Amino acid sequence: MRRAEELRELVEEHLSHVELTPTLGDLREALRYSLTGGKRIRAVLCLATCEAAGGEAEDALTAAAALELVQAFALVHDDLPALDDDPERRGRPSAHIAFGEGVALLAGDALLAEAFRLALEYEGGAVARELAGATLGMIGGQYRDITGDDADLAELHRLKTGRLFAASVGCGLWAARVPEAQQGPWRAFGDELGLLFQVVDDVLDGDGYAARLGVDDARELAQAAAGRARERLEAVPADTSVLAEIVDGLAVRTA
Repeated sequence: MRRAEELRELVEEHLSHVELTPTLGDLREALRYSLTGGKRIRAVLCLATCEAAGGEAEDALTAAAALELVQAFALVHDDLPALDDDPERRGRPSAHIAFGEGVALLAGDALLAEAFRLALEYEGGAVARELAGATLGMIGGQYRDITGDDADLAELHRLKTGRLFAASVGCGLWAARVPEAQQGPWRAFGDELGLLFQVVDDVLDGDGYAARLGVDDARELAQAAAGRARERLEAVPADTSVLAEIVDGLAVRTA
C-alpha cells in the first residue's frame, strides 16, 4: 500500500501527461493553467480506494484524472463574475482574470468534456455514470447556493461538495472491479467525507457552517464526521490505513 503522498505524486505525474484534444488548439493552455496546483485530495482518495479494494492504483489513474478535471471545471466556473466572482485561485489569478471571461467559460466546458472522454475509457460505463451523477449533484448544489436556497445547509453541501468526494470512492471501487453488491460499506465511508471537508473549509473561511453554528460547534461537527468516517472504515474488510490517513489529514488541515 502506497502512502497518500506517494499517490499524490503519481497523480501529478499522470496529469502532466494527459493528452488534451488537439482540436481545442490554444485553449489547451487555459486548461493546463486551471489544472495546475491543488492538493489532489479527490484523485488520491480514488487511488487509495482502488488499492485498498484489491486493485492497482494505476488502474484508477484515468478515473482520478477525470475527477480532477471535473473539479477544475467547477472551480473555473465558480470563480466567474456571474457566480462567486473570485479573482484568485490557488495563489494566482483565476482563469477569467488570466485569460478573459469568454476563454475561461470555454475552458471550463472543455475540462468537463475531457473528463468524460477519459471516464468513458473504462468498459461498461460505470465510471462515467458515477462521474455524471456527481457532476449533476455539484451543479444542483451550486444552484441552491447562488439562489439562496440554503435553509438545508447539509443537503446543499452534500450535493455541492459531497457528491464528488463520494464519487472519488465510487470510481476507485469500479476501477478495482468491486461488485456493486459489495460496495455498501465503502460508500458509507465516502458519504462522510464531503461533510468533513466542507465543515473544515468553512471553519477556515469563517462562513457556511462556521457562520451559522459558530466556530466551536462547527469544529465539533467536523470531528463527529471524521469519527463516523473512521467507524465506516472499520466495517470495510480490507487494509484501509491509507484512507484513514486521508481522513486524519482532512480533519486537521489548515489551508
